[in-house]
Amino acid sequence: MEVVSDRTKPRVKDYMTRDVATVSPDETVSDVATRIAESEEHSGFPVCERRRVEGFVSARDLLLAEDDDPIFKVMATDLLVAHPDMKVNDAARVILRSGIQKLPVVDDAGNLVGIISNADVIRSQIERATPEKVGKLMRTLEQIHEIDLTEERRTIPLEDLTPTQGRVYADELEGRRYELERGLAEPLVVIDNDGTLLLADGHHRVLASDRLGIDEMDAYVIVVDQEIDLGMAQTAEKEDLERIDDIEVVDYARHPLVRTTQRLQSDEDDVEKE
Repeated sequence: MEVVSDRTKPRVKDYMTRDVATVSPDETVSDVATRIAESEEHSGFPVCERRRVEGFVSARDLLLAEDDDPIFKVMATDLLVAHPDMKVNDAARVILRSGIQKLPVVDDAGNLVGIISNADVIRSQIERATPEKVGKLMRTLEQIHEIDLTEERRTIPLEDLTPTQGRVYADELEGRRYELERGLAEPLVVIDNDGTLLLADGHHRVLASDRLGIDEMDAYVIVVDQEIDLGMAQTAEKEDLERIDDIEVVDYARHPLVRTTQRLQSDEDDVEKE
C-alpha cells in the first residue's frame, strides 16, 4: 500500500465517511456479487480481516471468477489508501490520477477508519471559497496599505481578468472541470484595483471554464478605489501574465506531491534491493 500523509487542514478525516461497508476475504464471489447487485451505492468494497485492510474488490474483479471462489483470490491487493490527516487536495489528486471513485482511509496501524469518495472531495472544494476567506484577505490588504476597501459580488467576464499565477496543474484542472460540468464550482476571488481585475483565487476554475466555453463567472470582488501597488500585480507583470491564455498547464507528473511520492517509492525499492 502507498500512503501519503499531510497534517495541513482541511484533512481527509473532516470529509470521509466513517461508517464503511466491507467484505471478508473468505466471503464468496457469489455473496459479494449479490451485495453489489442489491446495492444502489456500492460497486465494490474494501476487503478487511477484522479492521485491517487486505485489499479491495470491485464488480470488475468478479466478472471472470467462479461463484464459489473466495474473495481473497480475486481482490486487488496493490491498492492506494489515504491517511486521516492527509490533505483533502492531495486525496483529490490521487483519486483523479488513478481514476478510482473511492479511497479507503487507514490509520497508522493499517486499520480501516473511513472512506473518501470523489463526491466528498467535491464537497470539500465547494466549501473553500467563503465570505470569511475573502474578508480575511480584505483585512490583510487594508492593514498593509492602510486603506479602506469594500466587497461586492459580481459576474466577471473571463477576458477581463489578469492572472496572478503562471501555472496550473492538469489533474486539478480536471477536477475543476468536473465541478463545473455539474454546476458545483465556487466563486472566484478578484481584486478590482481601480479597474484592473486581478484574479486572486480560482486560476484552475477559470481555465477549466474557458475550455468549456464559459465566458463569465461569479466572483467575490474586493474593490480598491485608488490603484495601489500590489505584490500579485508585480508577479503578473514579471511573468508577462496579461490574459488567462498566458497560464501554463503543467502535467500532474511534475507536481511536487507526485515527485515526492515517486522519490519515496524509489527509496523503498532501493532498500528492498539491499
